[in-house]
Amino acid sequence: MLKRIVRWGVLGAAAFLVVAQLVPYGRDHTNPPGRVEPVWDSAETRALAVRACFACHGNATEWPWYSNVAPMSWLVQRDVAEGRGKLNFSAWDVPQEDADDAAEVVRSGEMPPWTYRILHSSARLSTAEREMLIRGLAATFGDKGSEGDR
Repeated sequence: MLKRIVRWGVLGAAAFLVVAQLVPYGRDHTNPPGRVEPVWDSAETRALAVRACFACHGNATEWPWYSNVAPMSWLVQRDVAEGRGKLNFSAWDVPQEDADDAAEVVRSGEMPPWTYRILHSSARLSTAEREMLIRGLAATFGDKGSEGDR
């Protein structure tokens, strides 16, 4: 009985994965041309932001192989669209209302998300790099998150 349940479970999962490939969402891998970047406080801040942030918060996303395979493609597409919608370092010619939150979300550990860091070792910043990025983001955009500390 258990063997039959496992067999049907595996067949069902395989069928789901095959059918999921027919869903068109998650394959719109566009990288609009970069327009204007912010005036960074330093080249080091920009380099750290490129490593840890630009994949979702910029227009130069490198789409890995798994971004073409559903259901991972759905998650990657959603994360990039949401990231660019919140803050886009490549579109500084339009208002970026959440820019002054950037230092705080890194400070709180919210960004980069752990799910991204698992698959992208370059986004795993050392403590010193993380602190440097926080200071650089605060210097570049302000630091709305630390206003309560003043």
